[in-house]
Amino acid sequence: MLKRVPRAGRLRLIVVAVVAVVALVVAGVVVGMVRGKVVAAPDTEPPALEIDPLQPVHSYRGPVTVRGKASGAATVTADGVTAQVGADGVFELTLPAPPLGTTIVATDAAGNATTLPLAATVQVPRIRAVHVTAHAWSYEPLREGVLDLARQGRIDSVQLDIKDEDGVVGYDSEVPLARESGASAGIYDAREALKTLHDMGLRVIGRIVAFRDATMAEWAWNTGRRDWVIQNPGGGPYSSKYGAIAFTNFASPEMRQYNIDLAVEAAKLGFDEIMYDYIRRPDGSMSSMVFPGLTDTPSASIAEFLRESRDPVRSAGAFQSAAVFGIASTRPDEIAQDIPAMSKHLDYVAPMLYPSHWGSGEYNVSNPNAQPYDIIFASLVDFQKQTAGTGATVVPWLQDFSLGVSYGDAEVRAQIDAAAAQGINSWILWNPSVRYHGGALDPA
Repeated sequence: MLKRVPRAGRLRLIVVAVVAVVALVVAGVVVGMVRGKVVAAPDTEPPALEIDPLQPVHSYRGPVTVRGKASGAATVTADGVTAQVGADGVFELTLPAPPLGTTIVATDAAGNATTLPLAATVQVPRIRAVHVTAHAWSYEPLREGVLDLARQGRIDSVQLDIKDEDGVVGYDSEVPLARESGASAGIYDAREALKTLHDMGLRVIGRIVAFRDATMAEWAWNTGRRDWVIQNPGGGPYSSKYGAIAFTNFASPEMRQYNIDLAVEAAKLGFDEIMYDYIRRPDGSMSSMVFPGLTDTPSASIAEFLRESRDPVRSAGAFQSAAVFGIASTRPDEIAQDIPAMSKHLDYVAPMLYPSHWGSGEYNVSNPNAQPYDIIFASLVDFQKQTAGTGATVVPWLQDFSLGVSYGDAEVRAQIDAAAAQGINSWILWNPSVRYHGGALDPA
């Protein structure tokens, strides 16, 4: 039976109902109240991430600490390393090696993430080095002559050959092709040499003569791997002043990988730098050469090889550099060395600027061999321009041998001074007999 509620009573019920609804709203219960549940709004706000600037480092080896603030995050991760974030948002994580083009990710408890790029600047240390062959290192009088320069503080680095102009690998390499072809010679003990030099505080540059490689070229040709060898238009091996069969084919994937394998092995052994030499085509007419498998220009192919090699070498802990002809800065196509294209994949370019190798009148220097300061100063202007903006620096090869003009302390010093006048305080001296004029070099 229905009952009528007096007017005053009805007003009291309305007031009570309104108050109840307001109370429910204030308590946050109205949302989802059909089922009697409270439904919270989802958290979609990502953390705020700030990274402290990374200080430049001087090696691709060794740990790097990353610090910053990730407000609202629970963890921060980079290169597989994860750190917890403090209540104030501050974090710190240590990576085993400098980050190279990776990312750092801050993640909160709800799974929201903020990602930023993370890359360290790796700078090439100052280099004052001399060239040493495998046989010179194994011969005590020559080895001690080099080590005496180090003891006197006149050099801080040694360039020690890994693979030479004959294609001989100086130490006992485990790279399969080096062993199968007979290139692995075991002339010196790499680990022992590296320990000796590192214990003296010296850095070691491992030189790999890349595509001038008679040992590999002859073996490849004789075992039916003829595409591994640069050929002449008649289908025979290309011959040159370097020999009847001296150049492997830089367009061959197998020959590219062979050199990269040697570089990575050496870096893992402890060589601080890998320098490719003869990273070019033979000089001479292009019409006299055939490069099986080449799909681009020789210059582009050489630059691409360096790109392929860069990350494996750096990941193994070494800098990557290349020795190049002095003429390459103005005549890249003569030997397939495009300096700007190559430099993008190098830590430094090492132009061979030996005064005896320049023609009369080059850079308006009438007699370059007799004017070492003038030709080094002038030629470095071009290399500085060619490498600008690429990330690579310039470390010149300088002459410490006599060819047509007698070279001693004064001539070597003149070249070092010319480089310094161009703002370059790094250099590598070349003498094929591994005897150097220490009087030209200031002790540290």
